[in-house]
Amino acid sequence: MVLLHVARRFHDEIDRLRDGDVHGWVGERRISAEYESNYLSGTAIAIRPLSYPVGATNGLYPNELVVVRDILAELDGVVVWGGHLAPAKESHFEIGVKPGHPRLKGVARKIAGWVEGPGDEGAGATDAFDPKRRSRARSFARRAA
Repeated sequence: MVLLHVARRFHDEIDRLRDGDVHGWVGERRISAEYESNYLSGTAIAIRPLSYPVGATNGLYPNELVVVRDILAELDGVVVWGGHLAPAKESHFEIGVKPGHPRLKGVARKIAGWVEGPGDEGAGATDAFDPKRRSRARSFARRAA
């Protein structure tokens, strides 16, 4: 549910996703970076991995980075972005806490509430450029650094 939310926000606010743009669980054990092993457990996705491969940086435009930072802040550090990992992989998003972690449960409940609610919150109803959200995302980025 959490990683699906990331993909939905990417689709709604960065660029329309098409069939094959999102890669999730894989059984292939060959990896380019250690964190890619998270695909084996289903705790990571790659959005357009051929467009944003391991080691490539600065693939996102500044306005797209605003959205990514807003997503990370909205999800309270539960999701880690590959652009912050070494080596970088801007297509990579992974669950950054252990299963059952209270923050993971809280974020999942929040997303479920948005999905079940009237539709005025969550993916498709978010303005990452709202000054309050941008301030919160900058504050989150400073704390996470």
